[in-house]
Amino acid sequence: MTTNHDPQLLGAYALGVLDEPEARAVEDHLASCPRCRAEVAELREMRDVLGEVPPEALLDGPPEDGDLLLRRTLRQVRAERGGQARRRQVGWGLVAAAVAAVVLGGGFAVGRSTAPDPAAVAQQSSPPAPPAGTKVGSATDPDTGARMTVQVRPAAGWVRVNASVAGIAQDAKCRLLVVAKDGSTQEAGSWLVSSAGEKDGTNLDGSALIAPEDVAAIEVRTFEGERIVTVPV
Repeated sequence: MTTNHDPQLLGAYALGVLDEPEARAVEDHLASCPRCRAEVAELREMRDVLGEVPPEALLDGPPEDGDLLLRRTLRQVRAERGGQARRRQVGWGLVAAAVAAVVLGGGFAVGRSTAPDPAAVAQQSSPPAPPAGTKVGSATDPDTGARMTVQVRPAAGWVRVNASVAGIAQDAKCRLLVVAKDGSTQEAGSWLVSSAGEKDGTNLDGSALIAPEDVAAIEVRTFEGERIVTVPV
């Protein structure tokens, strides 16, 4: 095959779409043709620049008449294939058409994106606010070294409890208690500390039939009644 100054092959070579024998033939020609080497360098530079369009600029879908623009570009490339006087533009046309096909076919458009609304971003990234009247607290017991962080959410005459407990030895049998202001308790849950729980802590969800306004503390005790950690709320 001949490759002497053939912009069609140079454009396809710059895009990396030639098969291996064609690519080798082009490379053999480039080895002895500074003119074509320069043209390939320009084509690759254009390809690389277009490939560096940031993703943030490609958010709003194809522009109006995007398909028509692509069809016009392809028609121009086909028309230029038959003309010797403008064959250099064919190489550029192949690159432009390929880029347009990727961009428009992928549903992207350059230059039509808008900056995200900071309030919307904050709303998406922030967890939902807890219900009104939610109580939170943390404590570390100085004697046992156990640590606990709790959240107590009010319901209609009762409470939901979430507790993250750490610093308790494996195989300990524990009870999670809700302590009322009058000193009475209601059990919100119980568990056996695992090896992972000893190392990384345990997260628990429970509930207790105590009015939200009457809750004074959340407490962990052994089944024998030994207090491990208490968090006033």
